[in-house]
This record gives sequence, C-alpha cells and structure tokens, in this order.
Amino acid sequence: MRMLHLPESYAGKSGQMMNHFMILAVLLPLRTCYTSYSQQESDVFPVTYLNVSKDLGLQRLLVEWDVVKSAHDAELAMSFEIQVCRIDEDTTVWTEFLNVTLDKLGKPLHWTWDSDIPLECMSHAVRIRGKAEASKIWSNWSLWETVPGLDTSNRSEPQIFPKKEFLAEGSGITLCCIGGKGQTIKKFFVSPSVDVLKRTNNQVKLLTVENLSHDKGSTIHFYCYDEDGRLRQAAFYVGKPPDTPKDFSCHTQDMKRVTCTWREGETYLYGRNAPQRTLSKTSSPKMALCKASCSSGQCSCSWDIGQQRIWNVTVTVENPLGKKNATDVFDVNHRMYPTAPFQVWEDCTDTEITLHWNYENNEIELFCQTEVVHPDGKVELLNSSAARPKRVTVRGLRPHTAYTARVRCAAQARFWRWSEWSQALTTTTKEGTPSGKLDIWREITPVLGGRNVTLFWKQTPSFQANGKIISYEVTWEKIEDGSKPESVSFSAIYNSTRIFIDNHSYRISIMAKNSVHFSLPSVLIISRATDNSTEELKEGQVNGTDDGIFISWEPRSIYDSYIIDWCNFPRLQPCDLQWKRFGPNISSAVISSAAFLPGVRYKFCIYGSVANRASLLEKKIGYLRELPPHVDPIVRKVDLTYNSVTLSWDSYLTNESDTGFVRGYHVYVSPIQGNCNLKGSKKYILSDESELCKYTIENPEEKRYTVKHLMPNTKYKIAVKAFTGGGETPIVYFRYIDTPNNSNILYFVFLVVILPTLVAAICHWKMKWVKESCCPVIPSPNESKVLSFKEFKIDSEKVLKINDCLPDVLAVDSDAEAQKLHPVTWSSLSSTPSEDKTDDHSSSWTYPSENVVRDFPPTPTPQTRTCFENFAYSSPLEAESDPYHIPETLEAGKTNHAVMLYQPQCYLDIFHEDADSPTREIAERKNSLRYISQTEVHCPGERF
Repeated sequence: MRMLHLPESYAGKSGQMMNHFMILAVLLPLRTCYTSYSQQESDVFPVTYLNVSKDLGLQRLLVEWDVVKSAHDAELAMSFEIQVCRIDEDTTVWTEFLNVTLDKLGKPLHWTWDSDIPLECMSHAVRIRGKAEASKIWSNWSLWETVPGLDTSNRSEPQIFPKKEFLAEGSGITLCCIGGKGQTIKKFFVSPSVDVLKRTNNQVKLLTVENLSHDKGSTIHFYCYDEDGRLRQAAFYVGKPPDTPKDFSCHTQDMKRVTCTWREGETYLYGRNAPQRTLSKTSSPKMALCKASCSSGQCSCSWDIGQQRIWNVTVTVENPLGKKNATDVFDVNHRMYPTAPFQVWEDCTDTEITLHWNYENNEIELFCQTEVVHPDGKVELLNSSAARPKRVTVRGLRPHTAYTARVRCAAQARFWRWSEWSQALTTTTKEGTPSGKLDIWREITPVLGGRNVTLFWKQTPSFQANGKIISYEVTWEKIEDGSKPESVSFSAIYNSTRIFIDNHSYRISIMAKNSVHFSLPSVLIISRATDNSTEELKEGQVNGTDDGIFISWEPRSIYDSYIIDWCNFPRLQPCDLQWKRFGPNISSAVISSAAFLPGVRYKFCIYGSVANRASLLEKKIGYLRELPPHVDPIVRKVDLTYNSVTLSWDSYLTNESDTGFVRGYHVYVSPIQGNCNLKGSKKYILSDESELCKYTIENPEEKRYTVKHLMPNTKYKIAVKAFTGGGETPIVYFRYIDTPNNSNILYFVFLVVILPTLVAAICHWKMKWVKESCCPVIPSPNESKVLSFKEFKIDSEKVLKINDCLPDVLAVDSDAEAQKLHPVTWSSLSSTPSEDKTDDHSSSWTYPSENVVRDFPPTPTPQTRTCFENFAYSSPLEAESDPYHIPETLEAGKTNHAVMLYQPQCYLDIFHEDADSPTREIAERKNSLRYISQTEVHCPGERF
C-alpha cells in the first residue's frame, strides 16, 4: 500500500478540517430527526377502518374505527369529526368533535351515540374524518357506514317501536309506526289523549310524548293503522322508579328477634309490577332474611337473631323502572326498643294523681316517662325513678279538673329510643272547697215603703268552683239596729234573685256551695234611701268603635274600684243586666258584648265603690254603630215669599228606640224643571242622577230654616231629613211648593205699563168727548166755500164777506138779557143752520136759526144796530189796535176797503119791542152778547 505523506503545514490545516467534519456529523442526525418530525406534523391520516353497530335495548349506536399505523407509532394527538344522519330524512342529525391521543398498541377507537328515536324506525349512517391536532388539514371523509332500520324489512304488517312496557313519570318518549313493505301509515295516535308532536313520511310515522304523567292513567295505549286498515297497538305503564328507603333502621324488643322498618314512596305500579323488596345480609345479597310487609308506605321485616349481636343488613327495593337500596349496621344490645306500657290506672285526690302501669319484658331494666296534659293545653313531663319504675305521682293539680296522661319507656342501661306511648288515660281530680269570691251586683227600684233589690252574681276567672256548684246562699241584714239576718238558698241554675228591703242600710252577702263547702262571701252594702239627687244626672253621649263602645269617666281618688252596668237587651224585660269592674287607676274602657247590635241605644251607669258601697257617678248613652233615623221630621208650616221659603218642623222627639243621635238636619230643594244652583247650597246627586241643593243645619235643636234666592212663580220640591252619626235614609217623599209672583214688580209694571195703557185706552174711547169739551172745533175761514172771491184775499188769507155769513147760534150770557131778546132780523144775509155747544155756564141759552134764507130789502135810511164781533176772524191789520174797540153805528152804504178789514164780519139788527129804547140799553146789550166760533180756537194745554 502506498502512503501519502503531507507536509506539516498542510497537516495543521488538516486538523482544522477534521473539527468541521465532527460538527457536521453531529448536526446532520439532528436535522434528519427534525425533518422527520416536521413531515409527520404535516401528513394527513385518513380513517382506514369504520364499523357501526346498534344496541336496540339501549337504543344506541356503537362506532369503531382506526387510522394508519404510523399515527399510532407517533402517538399523535388527533381530532375526529363524527357525523350521524338518517337515510330517510337525508339530513345530518348529529355532529360531534372528539380529541384522542393515540397509543402504540394500535387499538381501534370507539364512540357511542344515543338516538332520540328508536333505531328500528329508520336507517342510520355514520362517517368520520380526522387530523392531527397540530395540523389544520382534515383528512377526507370516510364512506358512510349504514345501519339499516326495519323500514327496509319485507314485513307486511305495521310495527310499533320501541318494544318497552314501562315509562317513567316526567320523562318523554318518541315512538314510530313502520308500515309494511310498500304500505302507507294512515293513522297513528295515543289514548288517553295527550299532547304529542307528530313527524311523518309515507311509510314511517313518529309520535313524541313529553312529560308523561300517571294522572292520565297508569297505562297509555298507542294505535297504528295502515292503508289497508291493519292495526298494531302497544301498551305502556307509566310509573316511578322506587325511592331510596327512608328511615331504615333495625331494633329489638326482647333481645331475641330483630325488626327492621323503613318508609317508601309511591311508584304507581301495582300487581306484578309493584316494587319487590329484599332484606338480606350485605355480604349475602341473594339470601333473604325475611319477607317484608308494607302498609300505607310503612314497611317492616323481622327475623330471629339467635346469638348474633352485630349485623350488617341491606334492604333492596326494585321495580321495572329501577332499583334502590339502604344499609344498616348495628349492635343488637344498643337497639333496645321496648313495647308500649299497658294496664295504666290511677289513684287521685283533689290535687294529686298517681299513675300505675305494666310492661311485657320484666327482665330488662326500663325507666318510663309520663306526659300530663292540663286543661289549658300545657304539657308536663315526669320521669319515674329507678326505685319505682312502674308508677309516678303528679302533684299541684286543681280540684275537680280533668287531666289526660300517657306513659312510654326506654332501656335504662343503653338508651336508644322511647317506646310507643301507652293508650291515653283521662282522669278527674276530686272536688275541693271553692276558692275566690263571686262577682255580685244589684239593681235598686224604689217602691212604696222601701226598695226592691235585684241581686245578680256570676263566676269570674279568679273564682274556682273546685267542684260542681249545687246552690247559692243569699244573706241580708240591717246595719243600724243589728237585727237578725235573713237568708235564702237558690239552686245552681239561678244567677239572680229579688228581695225587698226598707229604706235603711243593708249588708248583703252571697256564697257558692259545692259538695265540700261554701266559698268566701261576696259583700255588698246598700245605703239608706235618703238622697235621690244622683238619679237626675245628665246623660252623656259615648261613641262606638270597631271593638265595642268606648266609655270614659272622671276618676275620683276616694274610690277603690269602679263598676259599669248596662243591659244587653234594653228593649226587653228582663233586659239581661251586665256589669264589669275596674281598678282605681282606670278611667276609660271599651265595653264589648256579642249581644250589641247597630242602631240600638245602650245606657251605661258608672259607679264608684269604696268599702263595698257603690255610688252612681255618671250616666252615658251610646251606640255600637249609629244608623240613620227611621222617622223624618214633620214639616208643619211653610211660609212663602216670591224668593224664599221658611220651613218649620216639629221637635224631633228622642227616645230609647232611636237608631242614633240626631246631629242636625238637611234641607233639600230643587226646582221641578232644571238643576238647582242656589247660593249657599251644596250639590247633592240622587241615585237617579237628578240634582238637588243641600243645606246643612248642624244644630239638632233648630226647628226652622229659610231657603233664600228662589225664583218667583216657580214650582219647587223640598224635603227635610234628620241625620245621625250613621247618616240619613234615602229621600222617598218630597213636598211641593209654588213661589208667588213678585208684588213689587207687579206694582212697577202697573205704574209703568198698565196704568198709562188704561188711561190711553179711556182717552181713546172718550176722544171725541174730550176734544169737544176741551177744544171745540172752529171752522177755518181758509177752508170755507164761501171764501171763493179773489178780490177778498189779502196775501194768502181769504177774507170773509159779511153778506156771506149767517150765524147759526146766539149765545146770551145773562138770563135777564135773554128775556129781552126777540128773534133776530138779518139784513141782506143768508145763513146755513148748524149746531153748536154752549160753554159751561148754566145760564146760557141759544136761539137756533131756521134753515131758511130770508131776504131783507135794503133800507136807505140809517138804522140803529147792535154788533157781535168774532175776534177769531179779525184782520191781522188791526193786530196792534184795540181788539175790543167796536163801532156802535155805521151808516148804510158807507163802506170802504179799510173799514171792511177792520170792522166785525157780522152786523146784526136787534129789534126790541120798544122802539124808543134809549141808546144806553143798546150799549149794555152790546156788552152782554157775544158770538162763539167753533173753529180755530186756541185752548190752553194740548190741542185736540
């Protein structure tokens, strides 16, 4: 072999390289391991094996699968996704993720799934995929592994699943009915009817029943019909699984035989389905010690124990829905439970009872306990002594009182539990002398020559009869002269009596007597009948409360007690007198009685007592509850004005039959038409919605009231009601009134309207007479037909020519002148007769002219004339001249225009029978004769 030699320098470098190679040799395996691990983490591990089976009893799918061996070798932590679907529904009904760490043993993986419907009803399929937990990449899904249901079978008849018989109360169940091959289910229902949820396809129908209860019946039936009418039915029993036995314990009563007892709950399954009970040694569960018996949920089982003292026993209770058990470990010596005592009897006095008894096992030392129940319900327990284990004495009892006693016993050496109670014994103590005093009272009625005293007595809580009371002894004696006492005895059925005493002071005592002795005497002093002023006390009023009638009085320091008496039935005789005593520091009380009724007046008398001598202090009257008065006030008088009404009623007579104290009155007023809104009133609505005005009078002594602000000539209804503390009765009857018209208004209307109207009517009726009397009509010259000549007009006025005027009336002022006048001679004038009225002078008279025209021949010679002037026709030209200036003579033919305007419009020749009458007479006549016109006369006052 040839050797290669290197220089030293090169050899040094060679050593360095060797070091590098060594490092690489170490790192290279590490890299290889890392690469291998990374490859494992990133690889996908598909499912290589999948098997699905079913457990029909549990209605459970059993799934088994596996993955490649490398995954097991690497002991990978893997995740699997499992899906379950139903073939008919074609939906995934369950998805679950499962994390598993594989091992190197290569064992397959397992998973179970409980179905909510029977697995027979439909075919189920399962598939799985997996991945390493460190990876994010899932493997492919495995193929679906199908577990077929019976819906694919070739059966021709319908079937119901599951095949159970018992259902637990409170649970739910889903059942299905599968039709035969090619058959459709038409009906699937349950009886008795319960709430169900139905799902269906053509061949399979499902019913889901929730919260099953035995209340609908302990058996439920399901019925299924296919399209050919073929029936399939199934029955299920509804019940409860047994509870764990309660209060399970074992004991002995004679150290020879052990009895175990326990309590069970109701399962609602009976007959062959009822719970089965087994009591056995815990070490030998299949070997029963005894046969249990039960009644009303209480069970027991007994067996002979022989010489064994330590026991470990188990009781098992089982029914088709479940099984429960309980265990007890005990020492028989410590489980002594004696039988109940028997033959219990007693010896008694008036205050003691001694009880005696026996029990069966006299070899065992026992001690006993006695329970004594007092009349008030108090329970007293007494234990017997070791020296006298079969008797006990109960002391401090009340005479002639019934007591109830019973006895129980327990082991004295090792106490475990009391025995049952013996039968109860009721016994009564003997009678004793009555204790305490009777409560006595009296009612005094003055009569001729003395007083009748009615005595009352009763037993109080402090009085103890201590036996049966057979009689009461009443004794009374005069105090002043010390005369011999009188006494009388009454049967126990009486509680009152009446005696007669004179007007002296008396001492009265009453005692109760039983078969043993008398009670202490109760004493009452009746004072001399000299002062009757207290009988005239004024009665005060008291009020009722929810608990009774409240009464208060003024306390006096001199009295050692107070007494209140009253009658329970004040309207009856006897009235059932009652009384109640109070201490010296009490000044008020609530008196209650079952006999008190609303609306009944009760009278209370308050007495002060010192040294058994009572004095009347106050009187009170009151009601438990006042009621409305049953009688309305009687309105006797009604005084009306146009705007008010005053009502007066009789005094309201108060007596013991009143249902309450009259507090005042209500006056109701309302118009017949419309609502009432009188000033000062309050509105009151009746039951029929009508409205009244209400006035309140709070003084019961008032018997008169005035309602103001009424409307005249209006009809009103009124009512007066008395009210008490209990109100008033409804209004039934009204009194109706009519207010008169307002006379002032009528007077005003009379003055302003009627009187002027009357005057105007009278004036209109007598218009013509008034006008003719006050202002006679004067013809107007401007309207005269004779004034038709144009030449006799001055300005706008016409002038009457003398020749055209013929007077129709002559008025003579004097009777003397009238006697001298002769018919008038008219000169060259014509006249139309007319009628005129004279003035109011009684002496005036007229000459009417005939309705003819007389022609007088002209006389050339001067003649003497008398002139009558009508001043109304005077010309205005002479307004400033003397209107009374009248020329006495005028020659005929001497006329001119001025003279015609000035001179009178009428000249009359008055011829006297004496032709030689002097001129003076003519002048006198001139002054006494005047013509009166009928028109254009201006009268003072109003023109008509």
